[in-house]
Amino acid sequence: MLPLALSAGTAVAAAVAAGYQSMSPTGQWYGRTFTGVPRGSKTLALTYDDGPNDPHTLLLLDVLAKHNVKASFFLIGRYVRQRPDIAREIAKAGHTIGNHSFTHPLLTLKTEGEIRQQLVDCDSVLNDSIGEHSNLFRPPFGGRRPAVLRIARELNLEPIMWNVTGYDWNAPRAEIIERKVSKQIRGGNVILLHDGGHRQMGGDRAQTVVATDHLIARYQSEGYEFLTIPEMMGSQA
Repeated sequence: MLPLALSAGTAVAAAVAAGYQSMSPTGQWYGRTFTGVPRGSKTLALTYDDGPNDPHTLLLLDVLAKHNVKASFFLIGRYVRQRPDIAREIAKAGHTIGNHSFTHPLLTLKTEGEIRQQLVDCDSVLNDSIGEHSNLFRPPFGGRRPAVLRIARELNLEPIMWNVTGYDWNAPRAEIIERKVSKQIRGGNVILLHDGGHRQMGGDRAQTVVATDHLIARYQSEGYEFLTIPEMMGSQA
């Protein structure tokens, strides 16, 4: 019975590890994803998911402009369809725009056909709304399996994850967001924040806007440079 028990235990451990890797932002089991540059670099990349969102995306653009910082925005297609004007403002300000699927499902639970349709539909509405944009893609919830990454690359999309998060999706106070981000900064980081919410347009991201203002001021004063994802990837090359 012992070998059978060991075998069952090994299988359970493998399943747990596989599940963890499918959601872990820095996990690389299922294929290469970009999560930043080597530790110690005096660069940081701000990224925002789940927009465009009225009014907080526009407020965030004001903060970024105040500090002369460019960021990377991963937009949900159905929101871009609702508010193409906000998407155009992001592009006009010189920020990078990437694909965050059309409706923000957990892609690990979708068929290959559904995965492809989510990415194609988002790309299509981005093309219609803003024209040329980046080939960057961030999977909703960070969820991916081999098929997700394979289909993304078949569509010439580059998967982008993160290695620092502000855990701001439930709108905590700005000082909490700042503290969580600061505890993880080691240099060369991709920082995940949210300018919208995947459930509906109009999610409250006022505290993320305030936290962004404070974080930029702090790390610029410490000599850090804020880059877009394409700029950070280029610096690594």
